[in-house]
Amino acid sequence: MNVKIIECPRDAMQGWPSFIPTEVKSHYLNTLLKVGFDTLDFGSFVSPRTIPQMRDTAEVLSRLDLQGSSTRLLAIIANKRGAEDALTHGEITFLGFPFSVSQEFQKRNTHSTIEESLVRVEEIQALCLRHNRELVVYISMGFGNPYNEPWNAEIVHHWVNKLVSMGCKIIALSDTVGVSNPVNITQLFSHLIPEFPAVEFGAHLHSHPSTWKEKIEAAFSCGCRRFDSSMKGVGGCPLAEDELVGNLATENLVAYFNGPAALRLDPAAYSGALQLAGEIFR
Repeated sequence: MNVKIIECPRDAMQGWPSFIPTEVKSHYLNTLLKVGFDTLDFGSFVSPRTIPQMRDTAEVLSRLDLQGSSTRLLAIIANKRGAEDALTHGEITFLGFPFSVSQEFQKRNTHSTIEESLVRVEEIQALCLRHNRELVVYISMGFGNPYNEPWNAEIVHHWVNKLVSMGCKIIALSDTVGVSNPVNITQLFSHLIPEFPAVEFGAHLHSHPSTWKEKIEAAFSCGCRRFDSSMKGVGGCPLAEDELVGNLATENLVAYFNGPAALRLDPAAYSGALQLAGEIFR
């Protein structure tokens, strides 16, 4: 099946209340590398003061065994300096940048305005091209806004258009606060995917346990074939204000697409990774 799963242990780990030891992170990531996911969002090169859980990303990377794995690595960055740090590691294929259509969230998340972040995207895109890497831009607050700022599909389209004009070819709409639903998912993907056929659009959906299926169904039916998820649904944004709203659970996504074998995942490795996730994220 031509569906890409971007497994996001970084998103699961970064907000975990206690520090996960480097050796535990490395063991978990090495287990995930055996499963066969398209991409592993494994860590981030950001200020350790901002995300202390990810302060050991470079050391974790040095412990990963990529031999025999087809899975590619993605690291999150928030500025040019972070991008330059990430690009010193040849194992990393993708750099992910959180670009928000909310001015308030962009300031909180990357300490920059939307316009300043657009300049950062341009700088990072140039670096990626120079180093033969790919930039993944996440549209944070892609499905709604909790700050009483204007939000509609036209606003998302406006910024997507600017990003595409700068050469961005992978754009993931991110449900930062868990407000996506079949209506707004369909509204966005049904227009963006046909209008920008050269762009690979992804869905980074957050969900309540009772609504995950309808969200996947809406995105898939509109042509989305790239989905972010995390084992056990761990992670998500604290702004969601609902402790049951977390990342889309990988096991739900895999079940929707008829199991590991249908997605060309190794069933035994998948089962082992799911068990280990349950032990780490108790």
